[in-house]
Amino acid sequence: MKNIGEMMKQVQAMQSRMAEMQAKLEQSTVTGQSGGGMVKVTMTGKGAMTRLEIDPLLMKADEKDILEDLIIAAHSDAKAKSEAMMAEQMKDLTGGLPLPPGLKLPF
Repeated sequence: MKNIGEMMKQVQAMQSRMAEMQAKLEQSTVTGQSGGGMVKVTMTGKGAMTRLEIDPLLMKADEKDILEDLIIAAHSDAKAKSEAMMAEQMKDLTGGLPLPPGLKLPF
């Protein structure tokens, strides 16, 4: 019975650290870019886009397709950075404990 009580304490501590990590991710930002920095997307650590910067040189009617592609690429770059930041936070939270493939936290 003592082991179950200790395990419950550990679970509660992990839940508390998880809540702290999620709050920290919400406050953290990453910036992805494309086109040599002509398009920049800023996102929170939880994946919400908060800013989009476009170089005025791309604001031409005949450059519309290029601009759209660069926005998508910048968003993808920011998303990859956001996911890497989250993975690093999770590694810190789990103490480097390897999680089974496909298991993503927070659930």
